[in-house]
Amino acid sequence: MVNLIKSLGQVLFFILVSLLMNRLADWLHWKIPGSILGIGLVFALLQLKILKLEWIDLGAKWLLAEMLLFFIPPAAGMIQYKELLLDSGLRILLVIVCSTVVVMACSGLLTERLARVRKGERS
Repeated sequence: MVNLIKSLGQVLFFILVSLLMNRLADWLHWKIPGSILGIGLVFALLQLKILKLEWIDLGAKWLLAEMLLFFIPPAAGMIQYKELLLDSGLRILLVIVCSTVVVMACSGLLTERLARVRKGERS
């Protein structure tokens, strides 16, 4: 029960950060979404040791575990664009596949390099 309450509080923290950063982005007329600014803020606070990982760990793990649920509404909304999907569906799919491969490759290379740096093997 304690973990559930902690998780809910941590998820609420992420929601609050996202809402605040959305307002900041609107107020400053920035084109960057508030959620991205929030990720940057949380990352900076973690790196500066102002925010401890233990304070947000359970909520972050839960959000990551349930991430698939956040993509269902946009996927269901694609049904509205039947003509677009019929006309350009293959090109859209190709872009999605190519960009996914590029992101996976870059993530893998970066992770490999960071692992080597942590072991002391500078390349």
